[in-house]
Amino acid sequence: MIALGLALAVVSALALNFGYYRQHHAASAMPPLTLRHPIASLRLLFTNLHWLVGMVTGLAGWVLYVAALAIAPLSLVQAASAGGVGLLALLSWRAAGGRRPRTEVLGIVLATAGLALLAASLAGGHPTSDEGTWAGVAAWTAASIAAASGLTFWALRRRSRGAALGLAAGALYAAGDTATKAVFPGGAHLVLIPTVLCLHGLAFVALQLGFQRGSPLETAGTATLLTNALPIAAGTILYGESLGSGIFALFRLLAFASVVAGAAALSLGGAGRTDARDVPRGTAAETSVSDTAVRRRTRAGLSSGCA
Repeated sequence: MIALGLALAVVSALALNFGYYRQHHAASAMPPLTLRHPIASLRLLFTNLHWLVGMVTGLAGWVLYVAALAIAPLSLVQAASAGGVGLLALLSWRAAGGRRPRTEVLGIVLATAGLALLAASLAGGHPTSDEGTWAGVAAWTAASIAAASGLTFWALRRRSRGAALGLAAGALYAAGDTATKAVFPGGAHLVLIPTVLCLHGLAFVALQLGFQRGSPLETAGTATLLTNALPIAAGTILYGESLGSGIFALFRLLAFASVVAGAAALSLGGAGRTDARDVPRGTAAETSVSDTAVRRRTRAGLSSGCA
């Protein structure tokens, strides 16, 4: 059953990351999304066919992910899911053309190395999960919300807003996934469902705002890797999933470290990019960035019209 769970996790990751790519492609060509006008922003998203395709694909991936969690340990499901960022990288690089940023390439290499180490660690046996404790899940959720809040505040003060919002979304999605695992025993644990939905809703907001402020890899890429890396740690800390013993334990620790390092590298990949929302009005830089945004949105409008 664990092998089936890992297979579902891989398919889920491919669907989720393809969905993220389509959502980014659509959102980056829209007028600015803002929390000051939430209804108007949601209308922009849900009336865009390209964005809806990405959203529905992502939801299908999430359903497969929940199925994988039901039959396999949290840490293994998350580590297997990290491979989906490779598809996101290929789609992103193909659309952008030109040279591939070294930091983004490094991030993908590190994530792939982490998956290889995870595969090697499975030879040492599969971990089992317990139900976790209410206090542990609550503390983990609170820490994740605090981290996401800090990252969002940081995003408001730095030029690399896309990466910061992607990391915030990743922390919230990770908390939601960790709480999802606690729901499966049923009974009183079902009261966690509203918490799961709230965490995923906040993550959705952070990610959609990030899509207009960074590339697919520095937003969805960092979110995906953090979403995968944090629950790997939670599986050991909250749910008693053993790392194994000897060299196999070392492999799993290195796999976790590689995924985290990959997320860090991807977040640095867009640090030098400039966003139209981050430059002073009336400057030459603003004119250049605005012209680029107009050209992108014009191309998007023409392509959607032809479709």
